[in-house]
Amino acid sequence: MNNFIDFTGQVCVVTGAGSAEGIGFACAKILAELGGKVALIATTDRINERAQELVSAGGEAKGYVANLMDRDEVEKVVAQILADFGKIDVLVNNAGLAQVGQKDKSPNFDEMPYGQWDLVVERNLGITFNMIRNIIPTMIDAGYGRIVNVSSVTGPVVSASGDSAYGAAKAAVNGMSKAIAIEVGGKGITINNVLPGWIKTAAQSKRGALGGQNTPLGRSSTPEEVANAVVFLASDKASYITGQELIVDGGNVIQEFKGSDKDL
Repeated sequence: MNNFIDFTGQVCVVTGAGSAEGIGFACAKILAELGGKVALIATTDRINERAQELVSAGGEAKGYVANLMDRDEVEKVVAQILADFGKIDVLVNNAGLAQVGQKDKSPNFDEMPYGQWDLVVERNLGITFNMIRNIIPTMIDAGYGRIVNVSSVTGPVVSASGDSAYGAAKAAVNGMSKAIAIEVGGKGITINNVLPGWIKTAAQSKRGALGGQNTPLGRSSTPEEVANAVVFLASDKASYITGQELIVDGGNVIQEFKGSDKDL
């Protein structure tokens, strides 16, 4: 039986794929299951464990360790992936939010340290820019490419106290993507953004879990549910979609009252 979506022969790069329970690895698993050759990137060598999981399941994958906020490292890792696989057809920009071994502080804007602002923006906007900037030339040369950024509803659609830097960065990713979509639309390349809401991962907070319970669907999403949207936009089936945002949040942003009816 033929799959509706098929990545056979395509090389797919997924950033931020180190966590076994995260969106990045969920994307990588589906891409590999659908025939894609997957290059996984993370900041620690646990990425090699994720790659081995895909290989053990019958896929073709390789892990790469890199700090994607460092442009020299980005250039080196992209060059190595091209040397190993020969091309890059798909880029999934999932890296951001937080890194292993680093705690995120969320001060209100009036107390925001300059360094914290710079770090959050660089991690969530800078990494995405760095990866696209280094990979899109090879896509232009090939006349084909799919870029999907894992953005967030936070910033482009909603926000909360302490999210000024994160929201600004994620909104900027969407704005940047629209310009890129116009520039490369005639060169066989599309770029889109998936905007998750509350996600049930190993790192989900009590606040996040409560937020998920108060969505119209009554729960947080799984990483796989977000990954399904990413993989669709990364496929040939989404060939006439570019510069767009796909919200995956259980309908949370459509409701005016976000509490529980039990509280009324």
